[in-house]
Amino acid sequence: MSEIVVAHGYGASDDSVWFPYLTEQLAQAGHRVTVPRLPDTGAPRLEPWRKAYGDAALAVGPAGSTVLVGHSIGAVNVLRFLEQHDPEADGVFAGVLLVSASAHEVGYDALASFFEDEFDWARIRRSARHFRILQAVDDPVNQPDPTEHVRLFVEGLGATAVVTPTGGHFGATPDDHVEVPEAVRLVLELLAA
Repeated sequence: MSEIVVAHGYGASDDSVWFPYLTEQLAQAGHRVTVPRLPDTGAPRLEPWRKAYGDAALAVGPAGSTVLVGHSIGAVNVLRFLEQHDPEADGVFAGVLLVSASAHEVGYDALASFFEDEFDWARIRRSARHFRILQAVDDPVNQPDPTEHVRLFVEGLGATAVVTPTGGHFGATPDDHVEVPEAVRLVLELLAA
């Protein structure tokens, strides 16, 4: 059994968007999904979010059989956690999936602390074996060009990207329950890599 630890986004929780679907589908394949509730979801702050997610990611089991998943600002939180992760002491994660992720600030003042510093791409790359990106061209958050974010992640992380023509932000509110089979497929791909 492998572990998948999901970082939810702004205003979301463990039962938001496609997380119940992901949990159900991966459980059927023999894997366990954990979606820790991050503090003050309506007013996220980098340090408390990074710590809460990092504690959860390190608690589930060996890094080598764990995939980290982040949605929206949760994806940025995963990257910020990996910047501080010590792969020599705590292991290298099996993989990372970033869904609807922003590679730079996109106009949300409440999330500015997540983008104050440039990403340390080299440190992040050392903390996981493989990176996947899932982004929709019609994402209303990562405008004006969602593919620019994808390009920056591919260049910075050596990531493999899947860009869909539709999908929006792959769920944007806590009551927006959607099925995202592509996220399930990419997590399984990371576990098999």
